[in-house]
Amino acid sequence: MTVRPRGRIHLAAHLPGGGGLLARTDPYAGPLTGSYEGPRTGSYEGPPIDPYAGTRTDFASFAHLARTAERGLFDFLLLAESPRPGEDRGTTRDPGVVGHPEPLTVLHGLAAVTERLGLAAAIGAALDEPYGLARRLATLDHLSGGRAAWAAVASRDTVPGEGLRRDGVPDPAARRRGDSRPTRTTEAVLGRSAEFVERARELWDSCPPEGVPRSSGRRGRRVDAAGGFGVPRSPQGHPVIIQADDSDGGREFAAATAEVVITRHRTPEAGREFRADMERRLATYGRAPGDLKIMPAVAVVLGDTTAEARERAAGMHGQRVPAGSATVAPQGARGAGPFPYAPDGPLPEAYGRPSYVGTPEAVAAELDACVTAGAVDGFVLVPRPAPGGLDEFVDRVVPLLQERGAFRTEYTGTTLRSHLGSVRPLWKG
Repeated sequence: MTVRPRGRIHLAAHLPGGGGLLARTDPYAGPLTGSYEGPRTGSYEGPPIDPYAGTRTDFASFAHLARTAERGLFDFLLLAESPRPGEDRGTTRDPGVVGHPEPLTVLHGLAAVTERLGLAAAIGAALDEPYGLARRLATLDHLSGGRAAWAAVASRDTVPGEGLRRDGVPDPAARRRGDSRPTRTTEAVLGRSAEFVERARELWDSCPPEGVPRSSGRRGRRVDAAGGFGVPRSPQGHPVIIQADDSDGGREFAAATAEVVITRHRTPEAGREFRADMERRLATYGRAPGDLKIMPAVAVVLGDTTAEARERAAGMHGQRVPAGSATVAPQGARGAGPFPYAPDGPLPEAYGRPSYVGTPEAVAAELDACVTAGAVDGFVLVPRPAPGGLDEFVDRVVPLLQERGAFRTEYTGTTLRSHLGSVRPLWKG
């Protein structure tokens, strides 16, 4: 069994697209807008919050979340992209994505209100082209002083609108069924993503350290990129690459390309099996085990007692699913089949995301034990929509991890690569 060194737990926060994590009710101006005043569990006395209501474009909410993550010395904050509602047999699904802002734009704003926190955007290769996205990411890396990251999403889903489609159009049979999505195989999706990242890295390397751009152009099977890249090489060399596809092809993509892989393993045993598989794959690309950080996405629910934490978790899982999206919303995440929960019924447990439910002491011990046993390198927290979700973790769990010697007490570097212990890529001009 591999035992990890102390003090090296990595923490990050993830704000998924299309959900209501930023929801709040007016006129309440609680923790999501910066007025959080300390740990809250069952003592919270504010108004009930509907996680599917409220504005999703209030920058103060994003700023509070980012500042809280930085106060907790997290490696990065990951914002997901939800460009348009998807379709299912001619019906719009997941209407909750409407009004969700574009993540890179938000991250540029967050760069001005944070100093050390890594800023990551989940953007699918199906929705962009290498030159434009590489330029925007390099610009974010410059403006943030070396804190940019890109979660290269390899989604098999597509969005309505021919202008955003890549790798095919709907076949006639699908059109007759009312399904406007093109047929896309796992191989095609991951192939485009891999080529996309390769082209982006070539563009990032096309401007020498002295800043004089040179022409760069390659035609690939699925992705082309050409032209002089006018953005100087960024502080990190390349923005950090994050991957989150647990398929066989996704694992291979992560081993070849990524610095962080986000997983959903429920047990330490499953985590160790995943690590062993990834270390074998990393070796085939000449990479060391430490070159890839394994960080499962988790939900944490705290209470002053175990019973209180379980009661709070039960209440969160009992939140209502909007009738307009309950039967179709999660199909893009699950792949196929209707959502097996009734409209206006209770939500399943974090859509399969592992949860840590208990007192701060118990949760800190579990997180520490999982990393020490070599199952994972850290965790990506998905804050619950209740007020103070991330604040409570930062105020009550982070100090306990620090007391155990399991987590940093200060940032020792200024870039995201320094937080992760990732080496700056050499210029390959």
